[in-house]
Amino acid sequence: MTKSLFLLPIAILLACTNPAKETATSDSTAVLSDNPSVASIRTGAQQTNKYLPLLKGKRVALSINNTSVIDGKLSMDTLIKLGVNVVKGFGPEHGFRGKASAGAKIGDETDEKTGVPLISLYGSKYKPTKEDMKGIDVMVFDMQDVGVRFYTYLSTLHYIMEACAENNVELIVLDRPNPNDGYVDGPVRDADQESFVGKHAIPILHGLTFGEYAGMINGEGWLPGKAKCKLTVIKMENYKHGMPYTLPIAPSPNLNTQQSILLYPSLCLFEGTVISQGRGTQYPFTILGNPELKGKYKFSFKPVSIPGMSEKPPHMDKECYGLDLRKYDTSIFASTGRINLTWLKEFYAAYPNKGAFFRAANFDRLAGTTKLRNQIIAGKSEDEIRKSWEPQLGEFKEMRKSYVLYN
Repeated sequence: MTKSLFLLPIAILLACTNPAKETATSDSTAVLSDNPSVASIRTGAQQTNKYLPLLKGKRVALSINNTSVIDGKLSMDTLIKLGVNVVKGFGPEHGFRGKASAGAKIGDETDEKTGVPLISLYGSKYKPTKEDMKGIDVMVFDMQDVGVRFYTYLSTLHYIMEACAENNVELIVLDRPNPNDGYVDGPVRDADQESFVGKHAIPILHGLTFGEYAGMINGEGWLPGKAKCKLTVIKMENYKHGMPYTLPIAPSPNLNTQQSILLYPSLCLFEGTVISQGRGTQYPFTILGNPELKGKYKFSFKPVSIPGMSEKPPHMDKECYGLDLRKYDTSIFASTGRINLTWLKEFYAAYPNKGAFFRAANFDRLAGTTKLRNQIIAGKSEDEIRKSWEPQLGEFKEMRKSYVLYN
């Protein structure tokens, strides 16, 4: 893979010298890399010649966030300049321009720059109402995914498709790469664990782009009543599954480095435990720790309140002891085709009060099953755990083949 150049805000670079003293705010538009692999790919959004004719003379709604850019500018600003009649915007978790903290509820507003009404899909509702869909002829969906079941933009895509199907509105998905699509892994979500971080019965890593996943939602009849929305996918050019790809823009405030994006499928499960994943520092999802592990690990960090990233992080203002994974070789994930379960087993073994280690409901929703938590408690080996994921995981991999758009 071509060496990446990380262009993080200067406040983040300075904070890296002392992880215990961090007060910088987040930058939701952080540029992560100028990797040549980014330049060689033409996203769906960049190919305006293919979808502008589909928008001509129509009332257009955009379901986008800060990652929806066309040559460095937010797509809404570009499309309006090109004469597209944008009448509404729909924003997911973190908001339309990606500035809200993780989990923060967001209200409806008017976009300051364009005057377009913005409807929040991460406040009082996840799905556009019939009233919200009035006056719309076509919906454009364009967000950067990271390829995991519990990333909430996946559920937002489902509810956008559901609203489009119910209100006879055409949906156009402008496709973007999946940085974690080099492998498919994890337990398939059980029926009793459906939630906003687990809408469908898929594994932790699905190995699809949003365009491909939208086809799967339609094709597998996952919308209520097996309805189908009228779907058009603007495919990427010069893209294929498994190719190295460094995201040009941080997809959300707490995935602010390429390292965090590649570690996220393995580390997000810790959100259902007492172990901090580094929220409240400038490098979340690259470090792990807990105050009770002093003496067992040498590395330490202190989470603090960081507006726009994590207002009240776990173990705020307390020294946490654990692992520093900022230089971990993440290429091992794609080469082995596996998420890392060793860290979860290790921290459970090291934590003194095992009865308090898991926040059961949260962990089970993220894992998509109660089995994984019970297997960790029972001391099952990784091979035993992985065997329990079959045959569902194999069946999903086979089903996935029908929806792949890129060789």
